[in-house]
Amino acid sequence: MDAFEPIRYNILSIVTFLPLLGAIVVFSAPAKAARVVAFLFSLATFAVSLVLWFRFDPQVAGMQFLARYYWIDDFGITYSVGIDGISLLLVLLTTFMTPIVILGSFTAIQDKIRAYMGLMLLLETGMLGAFVALDIFLFYVFWEAMLVPMYIIIGVWGGPRRVYAAVKFFLFTIAGSLLMLVAILVLYFEYHDTVGAGTYSAYLLDLYQVGLTPKLQVWMFVAFALAFAIKVPMFPLHTWLPDAHVEAPTGGSVILAAILLKMGTYGFVRFALPLFPWAAVELAPTIRTLAVIGIVYGALVAMVQPDVKKLVAYSSVSHLGFVMLGLFAFNVQGIEGSVYQMLSHGLSTGGLFLLVGVIYERRHTRLISEFGGLAKVMPGFAFVFMIVTLSSIGLPGLNGFVGEFLILLGSFGAAPAFTAVAATGVILGAVYMLWMFRRVMFGPVDNPANRGLRDLTRREMWVLAPVVVMIVVMGLLPKPFLSRMEPAVKDLVTTIQRESGHAGIAGRQADGPALVAQEPHSNR
Repeated sequence: MDAFEPIRYNILSIVTFLPLLGAIVVFSAPAKAARVVAFLFSLATFAVSLVLWFRFDPQVAGMQFLARYYWIDDFGITYSVGIDGISLLLVLLTTFMTPIVILGSFTAIQDKIRAYMGLMLLLETGMLGAFVALDIFLFYVFWEAMLVPMYIIIGVWGGPRRVYAAVKFFLFTIAGSLLMLVAILVLYFEYHDTVGAGTYSAYLLDLYQVGLTPKLQVWMFVAFALAFAIKVPMFPLHTWLPDAHVEAPTGGSVILAAILLKMGTYGFVRFALPLFPWAAVELAPTIRTLAVIGIVYGALVAMVQPDVKKLVAYSSVSHLGFVMLGLFAFNVQGIEGSVYQMLSHGLSTGGLFLLVGVIYERRHTRLISEFGGLAKVMPGFAFVFMIVTLSSIGLPGLNGFVGEFLILLGSFGAAPAFTAVAATGVILGAVYMLWMFRRVMFGPVDNPANRGLRDLTRREMWVLAPVVVMIVVMGLLPKPFLSRMEPAVKDLVTTIQRESGHAGIAGRQADGPALVAQEPHSNR
C-alpha cells in the first residue's frame, strides 16, 4: 500500500480540520503570539488546499477525493466528504480569503485577540465542512456550526449596535435552518420507505435517487429554499445583512460577504435544485422575480447610502440577485456564470470591505461626506480602490465581467424579459460605485483630518495584493476555472431536465456524464 494513500484519501478532512487544530493552539497560545499562529495555520490550510486544485480531474463530473466513514451506523448517518468542480472553487475561495482576513485584522483587533483569531479559524472549519459534506446531516452540523462563531464575532467586536445586529443575524438564520431540518427528516424517511427498502441513509448521492410526488417536492423545495434564500440573502429576506455588515468588524464583514453568503447559493446548487428539480422549474418564475427585484432594489438603495460600508452591503443584495437569476436559467451558461460570479463577488466585495477597513482604522468614520480628495494623500490606496471598484461593476478584463456576461447570456435564453430588467442593475451598479469613488477619492481635501493620512502600509499591501492579482487573473484567464466546473454544471443541467420533465428549459443541451461517484472503501 502506498504510504501516502491515507493522506490522499483524507485530504479533504485535513483541509477542513486543520483550522480547528489551529484554533485549539491559538486558544492556548500567549496573546502576543495568537495573531501569528492563526495566520500561519490559515496559510498552511491554503497551501494544503492547493493540492485539490492540481490533482482535481476536470474531465470528471462526479465527486472526487471521496472519503466515507460510518458514524451513526444504525441510522445510516456517515462522515462522507467529497468535492466536484463547483465545491472545489468555493473551498479554495475560503482557504484563500481566510489568511487575508486574519492578516488584515492584525491592527484592527486589539481586545480579546486569542478569542477573535480562534473563532476565525473555527468559522473556517465550519465553512469548509459545509462545502465538502456529502452526508445531509453532516452538512447540517457544519451549517449550524458556522452560525456561532460569526454571531460572537459580530456581538463582541462589532459596532455600537452589535448586539442587535448579531441577534437579528442569528434569528433569521436559525429560523430558516429549522425549516430545512424538518425537510431533511422528511427526505430521510422517504428514502427509508421507498428507495432504501427499509434501510436508512443520509448520504446525499443516495438521496438524489428518492422520487417525490410533485406536491411534496414543492413543500420540500420551499423549506430548503427559504433557509438558503435567507443566507444569500434574497429580497425580501435581506434585512439582516446591512445591519450585520455595518456592525461587524472588518474581518467579519469580509468573511460574511466573501464566503458565508455563498453558502446560500451553494445550497441551491448542491441540494435544492438536484433534489427537487420539478419544483425548482415550476417555482422558477417566482425565484426569478425576487432575484430581479433584489438586483434593482439593492442597486437603488445603495445609491442613497451615506455610509460607504452600507453601500457595499446593499451592493451584495444586487450582485447575488444576478447569481440567483443565473442559477434558475437552468442552462450551462447561466449556472457557470453564477458560480463564477460567486467567486468574483467574494474577491471584489471582500476587497471593498478590506479597503473600507483601511480608512476606518485611520478616521473611525465611514461617512462618504467625511472624505474627499484621498487620491492626493493616499495614491496607492486610491489605485487599489479603483481596481476593486471597476471589478465590482464588471469592467471587461476584470473578474466581474465574466460572471455577469455568462449570467445575462444564459438568462436571456431562458427568460428574456427578466434579463432585460436585470441588465439595468449593471448600469445602476456603475452609477452608485463610481459616484461613491468620485466623492471619496477626488476633489479638494476639504477636511483637515484627511490631510495627514498615511498611505497603505506594507502589511496592508500584502493583504490587498493577492486580491488584486486574482481579480486580474480571473478577468483575463477564466478557462481554468470554467473548465473545472463545467462537467458538474452540465450534469446538474441534465439532471434538472431529466427529472423535471422539462427538456426544453436549457438554452444549450448538457452533454456531460451523469453524476456518479465512485464508491470508496468504507471504514468502520
